[in-house]
Amino acid sequence: MREHMFSCGGKVALVTGAAQGIGLAIADKLFNLGASVVLSDLNTEKVNRAAKKLEPSGERVKAINGDVSSTEDSVHMVEFVLREFGKIDYLVNNAGIGTPSFPVEKMEDKLWEKMIAVHLTGTFKMTRAAVPIMKTLGRGSIVNMSSNAGQVGDDEYCHYSAAKAGILGLTKALAKELAEFGIRVNAVAPGIIKTDILAVQPAELIAYKETQIPLGRLGTPQDVASTVCFLLSDQADYITGQVLCPNGGRTIVGI
Repeated sequence: MREHMFSCGGKVALVTGAAQGIGLAIADKLFNLGASVVLSDLNTEKVNRAAKKLEPSGERVKAINGDVSSTEDSVHMVEFVLREFGKIDYLVNNAGIGTPSFPVEKMEDKLWEKMIAVHLTGTFKMTRAAVPIMKTLGRGSIVNMSSNAGQVGDDEYCHYSAAKAGILGLTKALAKELAEFGIRVNAVAPGIIKTDILAVQPAELIAYKETQIPLGRLGTPQDVASTVCFLLSDQADYITGQVLCPNGGRTIVGI
């Protein structure tokens, strides 16, 4: 999609997990499409550095530290956006964590609970905090980051697969609930993307999975960012409750 086909000028976006990888790529694309963007992340140093690199002047790009799984932090992040820019048009629930694989019988409670807390509960809490503002505006667009794993499951990643599948159900329920307020809610379910989270998986496993992708390559953060920005934009004004899958055709073959 050519960027000149749509603009995000005048819009305000909050992107979680934006210090690096997919989140930073989304923030970068939104900024270049004209939006004002707040980058949030648990890593204060990284997110401040990312925001400064994106726009040294800090006029349209701000950074804030926050834990999406914390009720207090989720509210604080939304309040920060309001103080800086006066509204929230777009929310991208991208924050997430990766872990090594574990068979289910070796999956510890704390690992399961942390994965659900960051991915699924974090998406819920950030949305809960932002929705009242969007209702006041009479519009809004939310994109939740799911995964191919949430659609077909990844063996020995039951915690991650469950969290990402939960996000799909949450997205559809919220889309129905919020449509009357002019708020659209969609999800993006990427395939295998070149990020730091991917690095925790064995190289031979990644190489094998790459051979199973019909388009013949791993995805990039920019591939995902393009999909997210389309769903956020007015070009997707009649799309809600849907899942777009930048995965190179991976789910065609049901891997």
